[in-house]
Amino acid sequence: MSGPRRDGHLFIPELFKAGLRYFVVSEKINAKNYPDATFLLVKDVLAALQKLAANHRSKFKIDVIGITGSNGKTIVKEWLYQLLQDDKNIVRSPKSYNSQIGVPLSVWEIEAQHDLAIFEAGISQFGEMQKLETIIQPTIGVLTNIGAAHSEGFKNDTEKLKEKLRLFKNAKILIANADNDLIKKKRKS
Repeated sequence: MSGPRRDGHLFIPELFKAGLRYFVVSEKINAKNYPDATFLLVKDVLAALQKLAANHRSKFKIDVIGITGSNGKTIVKEWLYQLLQDDKNIVRSPKSYNSQIGVPLSVWEIEAQHDLAIFEAGISQFGEMQKLETIIQPTIGVLTNIGAAHSEGFKNDTEKLKEKLRLFKNAKILIANADNDLIKKKRKS
């Protein structure tokens, strides 16, 4: 995958030497240089990764906690993990994997033995949350807060709140920071 800073195709030789044999690519690769490797050629590597992760997630009928907000996602995720780990076999986002790439990589970690998942979802512009909701498919939602962080991609905080709430469109339970002024206004309307 080619991004704004790096071309992922440049890492194929190193990854092949490390033992990887399956690659999703957006440009033709000379397979003769990589015996026993499989290359799936797609138009958009990120979209393919997201579709694969969404399909993987749909195979598991477990509760999934989706966490979003301007700040505090990782702390809340780790706090919930500490509280619930004695009673549940939990898979969770590693570190702060909450981006368009990090979320699918996190969700890909779900395995049959897990009975709870906790994933963060971070966005920086309008239209991103729908993709993450499709991948995470949370049954329980946690909205930490709405603040100034990552505001440059939104017209205002109300638009940012609406976008973040898209994560919970199918969640059975939503927990939000009721002390946040914007959330108080939204609850009144």
